[in-house]
Amino acid sequence: MALRYGIIGLPNVGKSTLFNSLANGNATADNFPFCTIEPNIGIVKVPDERMQLLSSLVVPQKLIPTCIEFVDIAGLVKGASQGEGLGNKFLANIREVDAIVHVVRCFQDDQVVHVAGQVDPAFDKEVIDYELQMKDLETVRKRMAKIERVAKSGNKEAQQELSLLERFAAQLTQGGSARTVAIDAAEASIVISWQLLTLKPVLYVANVDEQTLQQGTNNYVDQLRTVVKEEDAGIVLVCAALEAQMAELTPSEKELFFEDYGLKSSALEVLISASYKLLSLITYFTAGPQEVRAWTIRTGTKAPQAAGVIHSDFERGFIKAEVIKLSDYLHYKTELACRTAGKVHIEGKSYVVEDGDIMHFLFNV
Repeated sequence: MALRYGIIGLPNVGKSTLFNSLANGNATADNFPFCTIEPNIGIVKVPDERMQLLSSLVVPQKLIPTCIEFVDIAGLVKGASQGEGLGNKFLANIREVDAIVHVVRCFQDDQVVHVAGQVDPAFDKEVIDYELQMKDLETVRKRMAKIERVAKSGNKEAQQELSLLERFAAQLTQGGSARTVAIDAAEASIVISWQLLTLKPVLYVANVDEQTLQQGTNNYVDQLRTVVKEEDAGIVLVCAALEAQMAELTPSEKELFFEDYGLKSSALEVLISASYKLLSLITYFTAGPQEVRAWTIRTGTKAPQAAGVIHSDFERGFIKAEVIKLSDYLHYKTELACRTAGKVHIEGKSYVVEDGDIMHFLFNV
């Protein structure tokens, strides 16, 4: 199943424009609040030049890259946690994504209205944060009310969870997000069941003008960096308007466009690279005459669990994995040549899959 990234932000910050350029979608992007009502969804293929190199050697019938699902969610306003604007719908949509792409306006343009009357990245972030935090605080307090009586009866598990809830309630009350609360692995298994909005990883997208994209910063971007520096979050610069222009070009025209603006990567490539880093994701490959395919897993995943991404039976009946390093495959050109050279490694259940591994799983169910 594709990873889901929710694109959020205040109205008129460029969310739908960015979505359209990423997913070649048809999200409406107009100059008035609540232009996006129902979330638009676009599934995009993850560009990976390693797949192309591998495919040129294997020559498979099919090439299947990893996919990411972008969800363009309705713009948020003050009071959303109490149902203002499209608040309830907005917050429910966020709950369904794996990570948040928070678009913040970092450009000045008198022709594009701002809901607050002026461009202010710190204000924009504060509005979004506050509404998500208040919704989480409501969730935490409801959970506390539910288990307080059980905790008072002496139930140790309930007491542990209540103590944890109190820590999160204190942080949220003070204007902090759930992801900033330090927890251990055992606590994480409890917290994840609460489905808190501010627990989700966030990638901030500074939507800038063309000049700022080339220079690398402006006063608005500096403000954004200042207010997010204490969070475990990334910031990338994107010019959504420029990306929208490129979306209409042919591949050869895009190359010239990139050269003219001094760009090395598209917004899609920048976002995917940053989001993979944020979520600690890597890619391994399966390769054969029928297909070359990319699979996304978390860093540190062991071989049986990596096999389970393909099918649960692969994990349940895992015996061993045959692993070829991509560098070896590119050097020796074929699987047979890799075997002859002793470059096919047999790995067991404890093997930690590495980025770029080419794997073949043996299992029995």
